[in-house]
Amino acid sequence: MWCVAELDEEYIRRMEDILAVYEKPLNEREPVVCVDEKPVVLHQEIRPSQAMRPGQVARLDGEYQRCGTANVFCGVQPKVGRYFPKVTADRSSPEFADYLLEVAVRYPEADTIHLVLGNLSSHTRKAVVERFGQKAGSWLWDRFTVHAQTRQLAEPSRNRNQSVFATMPGPPSDRRSNLRCAKKLGLGAAE
Repeated sequence: MWCVAELDEEYIRRMEDILAVYEKPLNEREPVVCVDEKPVVLHQEIRPSQAMRPGQVARLDGEYQRCGTANVFCGVQPKVGRYFPKVTADRSSPEFADYLLEVAVRYPEADTIHLVLGNLSSHTRKAVVERFGQKAGSWLWDRFTVHAQTRQLAEPSRNRNQSVFATMPGPPSDRRSNLRCAKKLGLGAAE
């Protein structure tokens, strides 16, 4: 099920802005990156699954033990088919700021990065400045042209049994590598 918010003037203005961003031609100097986050419940199986055999489908018991939660940030460059997920403990402001640094490091030659964001309270310049300091944080935030939504344009219902990792294969980001890149850019991420 999809939920669409009330279609008032502000909603339509922001939707048209975002659609115009999506229509931009592919340009290495101005990439378009969409960022969102998803909470994930961590499960551990109670009983081991039984592998598929001739004449028998794989069997997976539905009982599980809850092992806490995590967050997945995902950036997508739609016209290139590029995506870069990052699993974090939560979706706090410092985690968001660190993720934006990783996005910026991926586009060192860009004049600006068009960033499409939801309306989460941590998606702010303040989060980046508090994490990296006034000078470096402002420099990092200014690398982006932010296209924020007042609310999600359309939000799919979430199936708690759907694995977010099945749709986002590939290695998790290498934090040490990103920190090395950050140091090259003069951004010392607070640990």
